[in-house]
Amino acid sequence: MELYDVMTTTFSCREFTDDPIPDTTLYRILERARFAPSGGNRQGWKVIVVRDRNTREGLSRAAEPAAKRYAAQVQAGESPWNTIERTKVDGDTIARTAAPTRLTEPVLKAAVVLVVAVDLRVVASMDADLDRVGVISGASVYPFAWNILLAARQEGFGGTITTLAAAQEPAVQALLGLPPHVALAAVMPLGRPAKPITRLKRKPVEEFATLEKWGGPPLSPTPA
Repeated sequence: MELYDVMTTTFSCREFTDDPIPDTTLYRILERARFAPSGGNRQGWKVIVVRDRNTREGLSRAAEPAAKRYAAQVQAGESPWNTIERTKVDGDTIARTAAPTRLTEPVLKAAVVLVVAVDLRVVASMDADLDRVGVISGASVYPFAWNILLAARQEGFGGTITTLAAAQEPAVQALLGLPPHVALAAVMPLGRPAKPITRLKRKPVEEFATLEKWGGPPLSPTPA
């Protein structure tokens, strides 16, 4: 498959057929994904391949609290879990809100679940001392996670990067035996997509790329 076709059709897949993913195919996916960049080329990612039903149920339960808050904030017209505008939704409302099944069930129904973790001892976090939530550490693990999805698409499979369970990281660390210095980066259900694959829809480049400064003229495919 041509690279640009893979890039424009790799979607967040949460519904799967009953087709399995053989270990040989999964190995081939990770064999390609491992060429992702990371800070200092330290490759601090770790992958746990989960097929066991009890472990999957544990991962699904770990995602429920964050999924409930996500749904409650959406219902209140908020942008869920953002760190700039704090939520006005109270705890009782969140507790009463049902966790959307589309956010908690994929790990139960996928052919396999990959838990992607990162060794924080080898990750550079240049924004650690800034007065905001850190984002830089992700540059050393999420290119790898995205490469997994691109490689899966090439093999005829799909999946998604989920992070809801990270809100309950201690529970996941206990469930999987992760040491304290290893952070949960993503829980990735993978399987054969249940719906036809089509080209994705996204904002045009002119809406997010500007010249020289914030609010500058938009980047155009033709010179000004």
